[in-house]
Amino acid sequence: MARIAGVNIPTNKRVTIALRYIHGIGATKAAEICEKVGITAERRVQDLSDAEVLQIRETIDRDYMVEGDLRREVAVNIKRLMDQGCYRGLRHRRGLPVRGQRTHTNARTRKGPAKPIAGKKK
Repeated sequence: MARIAGVNIPTNKRVTIALRYIHGIGATKAAEICEKVGITAERRVQDLSDAEVLQIRETIDRDYMVEGDLRREVAVNIKRLMDQGCYRGLRHRRGLPVRGQRTHTNARTRKGPAKPIAGKKK
């Protein structure tokens, strides 16, 4: 099992798919990495040599922010918004949707399970 950026990537999948298991790498960046290293999209992780895995690891470390660093930066950005007290920061603080979605109905993912209101039944 290949270990890249602190993540065990599955060996039986294609390289472009397996790289997506790393936080911060999606379809486009995975294809970009394969192109930089010179690996075809059809190759499987189990078919890669140790040198190719090392090349992929070095490319990701050098050119992309992934995993812990990326999570830390996102958390710092959210904390900055909350400290400023701007609208987006207040929405984060209250656990409500940040990007303008309606909350009268829906938004259950952010708000949590529905809480019954006493005396509402008629």
